Amino acid sequence: MRTTTVLARRPGFGIDVVTCRDDHTGWSTPEPRAGFGFVLAWRGRFRFSSHGREVDVDRTVGYVTVPGAEERFSHPVGGDVCTSVAVAPELWRGSDGPALYVDARVDLAHRRLLAAVHSGDVDYAVVDELLRLLVIAGRSPVGDGSRERTMVAAARAAVLAEDPGGLLPLAGKLGVSPYRLSRAFPRELGVSVTQYRNRVRAAKALDRIAEGERDLAGLAADLGFADQAHLSRVLKAQVGRTPGALRALLQESSRPGQDPRRDSSA
Repeated sequence: MRTTTVLARRPGFGIDVVTCRDDHTGWSTPEPRAGFGFVLAWRGRFRFSSHGREVDVDRTVGYVTVPGAEERFSHPVGGDVCTSVAVAPELWRGSDGPALYVDARVDLAHRRLLAAVHSGDVDYAVVDELLRLLVIAGRSPVGDGSRERTMVAAARAAVLAEDPGGLLPLAGKLGVSPYRLSRAFPRELGVSVTQYRNRVRAAKALDRIAEGERDLAGLAADLGFADQAHLSRVLKAQVGRTPGALRALLQESSRPGQDPRRDSSA
């Protein structure tokens, strides 16, 4: 079952939270797409197919929608919660997809958009953050994919679930050569295994900071950083901001599950 909550609606765009409680390994019936947009997952994992290309969607990889595409979905591991953004052609800055790598900068822009929804200022604050997200997300397409997609998807799932403790243990867990795994990530996602792991740790740090975490030394230890300075360096590299600056940006929760204020004119 799929439910859609409208967050903001204007003639040039729409922002929704989509909650899906499906649980099936097979593909759904094809659904035609009428406009441009993209979908970013907050929770859960699922598979997306369009024009014969498949995407394994989770918090680190979203998908792009384009007019005329037929889309199908598979939910082999249960439900998910996503933000769905649709925009008019004149606002579109993305690629033709179908995959979108959600690096830490896209993640932060997504959070800022949802925080703007909380403010209730759709015509200025929400539009401002939406345009920012469109520009940043437009720079993060994923390649056309390769025969390594299944292996990289399994590695992503393992890192998202729990840090395996290193590239060698990760390769061992998957039963693949570490050389093959190391080469596959840049081809599939455009980033190394190390960069991907840091992106996942940055997302977890953003979650904790948004929830009010102030013990940065404890946060660094929990997430496997050498110390607080290491955490700060990684966040600065991934997001372009220090933990203190991020706290100011994320002082209000920006997660869809927190019942953000809806657009009363929608």
